Amino acid sequence: MKFLCELEAHLRKKFANYPAENILTLEACPTGQDGDFTLNCFRIGKFCGNPMAAAGEVVEFLSGHSDVAGVAAVKAFVNIKLTPAALHRCGAADVDSLLSRGILPESERRKVMIEFSAPNTNKPQHLGHVRNNTLGMALGALLKRVGHEVIEVNLVNDRGIHICKSMLCYQRVGNGRDPENTGIKGDHLVGDFYVEYNKMLSGEISALKAARPELADKDSEELFLETEIGQATQKMLQDWEAGNSDVRQLWQMMNSWVFAGFAETYRRMGINFDHTYLESETYLLGKDIIASGLEKGVFTRREDGAVICDLGKMGKKVVLRSDGTSVYITQDIGTTKKKYDDYKPQSMVWVVGDEQNLHFQMLFEIMKRLGFEWAKDLYHLSYGMVNLPNGRMKSREGTVVDADDLFDEMSMLARNACAERGAGEVSEEELDRRGEIIGLGALKFMLLKFNPKTTITFDPAASLRFEGDTGPYVQYVATRIASILRKAQEKGIASGNTVDWSLLGEAAERDIAVKLYFYPSVLQTAAGKRDCSGLVEYLLELAKAFNRFYRDCPVLSAGDDALAAARLALACAVRRVIVDGLQTLTIDVPEAM
Repeated sequence: MKFLCELEAHLRKKFANYPAENILTLEACPTGQDGDFTLNCFRIGKFCGNPMAAAGEVVEFLSGHSDVAGVAAVKAFVNIKLTPAALHRCGAADVDSLLSRGILPESERRKVMIEFSAPNTNKPQHLGHVRNNTLGMALGALLKRVGHEVIEVNLVNDRGIHICKSMLCYQRVGNGRDPENTGIKGDHLVGDFYVEYNKMLSGEISALKAARPELADKDSEELFLETEIGQATQKMLQDWEAGNSDVRQLWQMMNSWVFAGFAETYRRMGINFDHTYLESETYLLGKDIIASGLEKGVFTRREDGAVICDLGKMGKKVVLRSDGTSVYITQDIGTTKKKYDDYKPQSMVWVVGDEQNLHFQMLFEIMKRLGFEWAKDLYHLSYGMVNLPNGRMKSREGTVVDADDLFDEMSMLARNACAERGAGEVSEEELDRRGEIIGLGALKFMLLKFNPKTTITFDPAASLRFEGDTGPYVQYVATRIASILRKAQEKGIASGNTVDWSLLGEAAERDIAVKLYFYPSVLQTAAGKRDCSGLVEYLLELAKAFNRFYRDCPVLSAGDDALAAARLALACAVRRVIVDGLQTLTIDVPEAM
């Protein structure tokens, strides 16, 4: 702001030790106090004698400034009320500049890699994946919005005993079924075989326990290899690893079904990965790094021959079994190095549930001990579980909420809500399109509304309400403004370069101006914290501020053409910021609702 720069120049001239760079930042004036902004003078007190003296100096200078309508000190804080023209100058009067201020200086921009999604190819993606995907893609979009270069990658778990379970079940009861002749989406079809496999396994375990009472207290995992189906599955995994052509052919066929299904799921969410890594191609990585680390003393060999890393309070982590085979962290070490070698990112982020917190703490510490200088910039975006009102999901029992089914439900609920609100002469195709935009927007908005670490309960119906702290509430404000703009055009009312911003001094108008001013800092703060919930909260507050303005300050019926034009310009600025913010969260806005 002009007055802020001039204030700093004044302080720099008067106080010899005042910093050369600008250090003053504005805060919103506390509710109940008279002002638009507040300056915290504790930040400059040491350069101006003390905080109270600094506040006095600020008040003295600003009292005569042409942009300032009122200024008063409250101890070491200075409340500032601007003239309407000055207040709107920093936001609505120049929206292009406002939006560009959200971009970081070039010196602060980084090359960031984000890994998210990480599904298994034995089942469709579910609600947990939806939260993961939403967090990952929104963080990527947010980082891009503020100027970072972002590489989005996926590591698909496409091999292992769990994949062989679906394959073995298909061998035994598949009867030539495929996505084409059943009409079932490929990942759903393979998931059906996974569920059926576990029913077959449970039956064998029950029979085994009935025949051998001494096994009654054993859990399913302990008895897995005691069953015929378990032994057959283990043999299939061994055959896969040995390169058996029949097993590999079956694996490739069923994986192709799943990948086609995943592609459709990602399309609906709006996800495009820059690279997809496959565990079948990375699971042998890391052994050479372990060998090198053993020579350097990063790892030690245990008495039984296993290679371990003593991580102090985190414990001792096995990185190679006594028989020389890899454990999960072995391939993670190798894959992390490969991702760095492939793209040379300055920072790497993993979006993974909080049950893996210790794993990533160990991984990052091991990478540092191995001497990789870039390992200091590894980050685990840990997130909590997402539940439904009726409880947790269990994939083995087939009680998960599949992502596609959830999308369909959200889209249909939103479509019905639009129809009930009276969509007018709208085609069925347009209703479907609106339902998809609003439904998936509501889902993403609710999943991003909370800090990622929060365990949440997702209620589909509640997330779609057009009133309250929801995505549709914010989308509706954007569509309402679009409607106002269309009606203004019909009436010949237009906002242009000749807007008289000095007319907008009502409390609701000033409130919007203040909120618009802080949009760039909201973007940068959210990006710095790697947490989109701050942006969600901001959009909700801006939407509420607009609705108060719309209630208190008539736009099209303002009674004065100049005032109507100014209010129309303010509304247009709000829409542009809301649309920009929603798009940053990967949420679209329909033309009407």
